[in-house]
Amino acid sequence: MAAKIYLLPTTLGDSDLDWVIPPRVRQLVNEIDHYIVENIKTARRYLIKAGIEKKIDDLHFYTLNKRTQPNEVEKYLQAARQGNNMAVISEAGTPGVADPGADVVALAHQKGIEVVPLVGPSSILLALMASGLNGQNFAFNGYLPIKKGERMKKLRQLEARSKSEQQSQLFIEAPYRNNAMLTDILECCKAQTLITVAADITLETEFIRTLSTAQWKKNKPELHKRPAIFILHQP
Repeated sequence: MAAKIYLLPTTLGDSDLDWVIPPRVRQLVNEIDHYIVENIKTARRYLIKAGIEKKIDDLHFYTLNKRTQPNEVEKYLQAARQGNNMAVISEAGTPGVADPGADVVALAHQKGIEVVPLVGPSSILLALMASGLNGQNFAFNGYLPIKKGERMKKLRQLEARSKSEQQSQLFIEAPYRNNAMLTDILECCKAQTLITVAADITLETEFIRTLSTAQWKKNKPELHKRPAIFILHQP
């Protein structure tokens, strides 16, 4: 039987697995010995929390992050080419979306290895679902520029694109820069532009709200070091 690569979702933080991880995912951890992961320490912790019965020290882990070279990724897939099922685990949420796991998936397709996506939490989709903004026409823009001038220019471009195409614009920032991001959004965007702030999704501290720029200026939330998704849409 040909090996498969499973895209194994994890939680978005320290949330209850029963709320966000389907039983099939938890069953699979006892059927796989080879894991391509963003962080070995957190992946091992997650597998234990998911109820793995195998000895952790008997498993094979391969690190995939921004420092991983393309030739290393190809070596990782040797296990699959030898008939072993593998799994990709992101640092948080679902692998392959805004995540280095996409490199593994792309190479797996080139090598003719079947890729199996599994259901789990995606902060991008959950934020969009709860935003009340256009869920039929949207774009995820990843990280915006760090320098203020470049970021303000990008925000204006996204706002204009949102209006002309009636398209929701999603983006993220490093959690420790979230407060600065929100400040720039409110400084840049027009008063009537709708902004969704979705922080700590699926956690007990979850905060999701959509307000106009003018309304947000009256009551800004504290977002420092809270994983967040931002969405803007100009009616």
